[in-house]
Amino acid sequence: MEPTPKVIRHFHPVLSARALGTRPVRVEVAGRAYALFRDGTGQPAALADACPHRFAPLSKGTVRADGRLQCPYHGWRFDAEGRGSNPSQPELRHCDARSFQVVERYGYLWLAERDTPLSAMPDMGDEGYVFGGAFSTPFAAPLHVSLDNFSEDEHTPYVHTRLGWDDPNAGRVEFEARNLEDRTEVHYRAPQRPAPIMTVLGVRDGDFFQNDWVTRFDPVRSQYTIRWVAPDGSPRPFITRANIFFVPETARTTRLHVFSFLRTEQRLLRPLLPVAARAAMALTWWEVRDDARFITTVADTPYSHKGMRLDRFDAPLVHQRRLLERIYYGAGPKMTGAVVPLTREAPGG
Repeated sequence: MEPTPKVIRHFHPVLSARALGTRPVRVEVAGRAYALFRDGTGQPAALADACPHRFAPLSKGTVRADGRLQCPYHGWRFDAEGRGSNPSQPELRHCDARSFQVVERYGYLWLAERDTPLSAMPDMGDEGYVFGGAFSTPFAAPLHVSLDNFSEDEHTPYVHTRLGWDDPNAGRVEFEARNLEDRTEVHYRAPQRPAPIMTVLGVRDGDFFQNDWVTRFDPVRSQYTIRWVAPDGSPRPFITRANIFFVPETARTTRLHVFSFLRTEQRLLRPLLPVAARAAMALTWWEVRDDARFITTVADTPYSHKGMRLDRFDAPLVHQRRLLERIYYGAGPKMTGAVVPLTREAPGG
């Protein structure tokens, strides 16, 4: 699979909208670099981060008063559509840079090819939910390692300290997994471990933690819906939902962009949702941080599962490799277990 598959045909969240001001910003997706900037109207734009002249990084340039991005090396300048000009040789033709589509939603900038339809924007499934906020976390591990980590909860008692169950209850976990044509669906239910911070969401000692999630690959993302129930089966007031996008930056690094939501079925508590949603996002941040701290320990795990003694909780992992290759990388159904390299190629290739 050479060169690197062009996964940017899918919409990816790449940068907080607040992080893009008057200066260009470089982002990477699957080994390719992009220069994001705001044009003369303040709208976000993106170009391949390589001037067509001598491949100098446009992200090191400046945005002119007319909204064009100027190369730092020889001053070539480009508009949001990539139309370029050479100030030293104005008659020179074919000065254009490759441009990309940028959409701003949920306070983030989403990057895709120019011809990717807006209908391809991922659905957050946020009906009835209040948006609590978003954050990004770098993972010092390849995409397949980061995804595997978030594809099972078996590590919960040993990597995490708040959500989910503890070691004495490791044998009391209810688990189901479904491998489908375009996704995996997973269900966990177990006793919630003691954690004082959980009282903020109305969780009490003795409650059961339930995590249901769906993982899709256009782009790679998982939606986790977490709720708690009392020992008598009655639901606790709040339901959290986290949409986590796994964006490969290089062959060795992945960036997780997380969008957090909260809902309640209790009408009297709905006025509290904006504050509670922020608390739920903070809790999600702590959990993702736990994973980010641990992931370096297993960062060198090979792409293939060959030789591993997988257990029942790993049921989605092998199937997800196939979906990753077929749907995300567009490798086709015949590819079986080959490593997808994320090598850097000539800019704009």
